[in-house]
Formats: sequence, C-alpha cells, structure tokens
Amino acid sequence: MEINIRKDKVQQSEFEQKLQQSIDAKPTQTEAETTIPVVEEKVNIDVQTVETGKVRVSKQVHEEDVTVDVPFVYEDVDVQRVAKNLSVEKPPEVRYEGDTMIIPVIKEEVVIQKRLVLVEELHITKRRVEEHHPQQVILKKEEIKIDRTENNNTL
Repeated sequence: MEINIRKDKVQQSEFEQKLQQSIDAKPTQTEAETTIPVVEEKVNIDVQTVETGKVRVSKQVHEEDVTVDVPFVYEDVDVQRVAKNLSVEKPPEVRYEGDTMIIPVIKEEVVIQKRLVLVEELHITKRRVEEHHPQQVILKKEEIKIDRTENNNTL
C-alpha cells in the first residue's frame, strides 16, 4: 500500500510557510548584505470544562433503641453504736481504725464529783456501692449515599 501526498495540497503551519519563503527568496548578486528572516512559533493553549458526569449525595439518619448499662456510684454510711460507759478525765479525740472513723460521745454526770463518762462510740464505715440501672436511650447514626451518573460525551 502506498500513500501519495502532493506537497501543494498539504496545509503548512505559519512557521513552515515563512521558512519556505526564506528558502525560495533568491538573493541578488548586487546586494552586499544577505537578509535572513528569523521565525518563531508560538502556541496558544485553551482549557475547556467538560461535564463528565453527575454526583448526587444524600444522607439518611437511622435511629436505634439500645439498652445502656449506666453505673451510679455513691457512698453509703454504716453507723454502729458501741456502748462504753467509761469514766474519762478528758474527752477522747476522733480516731480512725482502717476505713472506720470512731467519734466518742460523752456526757457530764452530776455526782459529788463531776467526771466525764464515755457513754458510747460511733463507728462509721464508708463503703463504695455501685449499682447498675439499665436506661433506654436513642442512638442516631448517619449514612451517606453517593450516586454517580457518567456522561458519555467526553472528548
């Protein structure tokens, strides 16, 4: 297979045309100087925005009932009364035995002599109590859906 292209039928760029003109120009013998044309090509670039498809974004919120175990922490106090009925010279001070605080309770008795009698002690123990109370709560969850439509008119 052979392809014949006639040179006069091929479209030339501006650069090629100017180059051909400079080659075809015959310098005269009488001229002292020879003129050489200088040719430069420039390019123009243009960008077009082409729609290639479409995107649709939608959001749905789903609600769900769940049971959540919520711990409640509080302190409970246990008070025990311990009878003593002891005579003391001065009021005893509050003291601790481990987690138990002991508070002396005194009273004055009128006798021929006045004296302090330790009537009882309060033994107070703190303990940490944790109870679980199931609670109904509504949790929300968002779901994103993206639909893309392709445009077949691309370049």
